[in-house]
Amino acid sequence: MSAFDSVTAARANDRPTAIDYITRIFGDSFIELHGDRRFSDDKAVIGGIAELNGTPVTVIALEKGRNLKERMERNFGSAHPEGYRKALRLMKQAEKFHRPVLCFVDTSGAYCGIGAEERGQGQAIAENLMEMMTLKTPVLSILIGEGGSGGALALAVADEVWMLENAIYSVISPEGCASILWKDASKTAEASECLKLTSQDLFKLGVIERIIREPKNVDSIMFDSFKTLIAQTFEKLSAVDTETLLNKRYNRFRKF
Repeated sequence: MSAFDSVTAARANDRPTAIDYITRIFGDSFIELHGDRRFSDDKAVIGGIAELNGTPVTVIALEKGRNLKERMERNFGSAHPEGYRKALRLMKQAEKFHRPVLCFVDTSGAYCGIGAEERGQGQAIAENLMEMMTLKTPVLSILIGEGGSGGALALAVADEVWMLENAIYSVISPEGCASILWKDASKTAEASECLKLTSQDLFKLGVIERIIREPKNVDSIMFDSFKTLIAQTFEKLSAVDTETLLNKRYNRFRKF
């Protein structure tokens, strides 16, 4: 499978979105919380509290939507500053109550419109990066589709980062890269290879800790095993004292 094939697979219309993962893993236990207490509730970011095998966790996700109506409502998964501020509010709440934080990432990038810039898009992302690095509770981020630029990284400063087999993670979209390097958006496939954006590439580079295999037909077995892996990881991370956890997280990114 080529890098561009992975890009196509990550963007497929029938691919499960964050809502599907939350519903299948947490069921009715998920309670959504809204708003950043500053401006509005960004529907591109879903956040709330759920139970994982009886343990409360905070779940935050970038949601693209599953049809055209939903995608327009969710802004195609491209968050505004208030979305990242909502995410940070929920993370700080999780820290206060010693809840692990689970992030599902699926976005082509943060929204870059005039309004988002006026409301401090860059600052909102930077604050998330800084605060997540020192968050005194375990953090696990999973890329389930696209992981685009700072918009994805703002929810991926974690103790462990996982990727689904056909997900992608990159500093820029292949189209954007092709336009900058060659002034030709038709060279997207070449750019995809250069960016090393596949799960296999990033695992070799040490950017992610785990690749989650994707069966051809998504079924309950996949979500059950996913749930077990997440629970085991949080159990492992929760057993580590806070100072060691933060040092490991810092060194994880510092080594890059």
